[in-house]
Amino acid sequence: MNPAPSLFLVGPMGAGKTTVGRLIADLFRMPFIDLDHEIESRTGAAVGLIFELEGEAGFRRRERAMLDEIAMRHGIVLATGGGAVLAPENRRTLRENGFVIWLDATVDAQLARLARDRQRPLLQAPDRRERLERLAMERNPLYADVADLRLASTGVGNSTHAAHDLLDLLEARWQRGNPEAA
Repeated sequence: MNPAPSLFLVGPMGAGKTTVGRLIADLFRMPFIDLDHEIESRTGAAVGLIFELEGEAGFRRRERAMLDEIAMRHGIVLATGGGAVLAPENRRTLRENGFVIWLDATVDAQLARLARDRQRPLLQAPDRRERLERLAMERNPLYADVADLRLASTGVGNSTHAAHDLLDLLEARWQRGNPEAA
């Protein structure tokens, strides 16, 4: 068991971090936060526009600052963006402040779930499969490094089934830490 006051979801785009995160937050009666949505809310600009104006490096700086701030809150469920694990500092922040869940998804599942998505900057590529495979090769070892628990979100049915599967795993592997002790 890894006692921690908060749950942090990491994984590739299309794995279901936001959808499953909301359901888990409801089941545990914890507030839910989506890191990308918080960045958009704070800046007043969509992630795509931030990428366009500041590049990926500019977005990653904003992501790091927002993660540092939000990870200090206790008793939350946080869905990160797929690339939040790229910076070693972010992985340390995640590890030190919460129980980290890697929602994993195959490239085929990502392609199916993201077929209509035209908003994600890193998905804007001539060959989406190649882009997702490259991202998986780069990021999967980082997800594995930071995760306390891995759940394959492919083949579990809908997001409600995934959330209930995750709930069962969390009951066995996670102990909600005491915020006052943190």
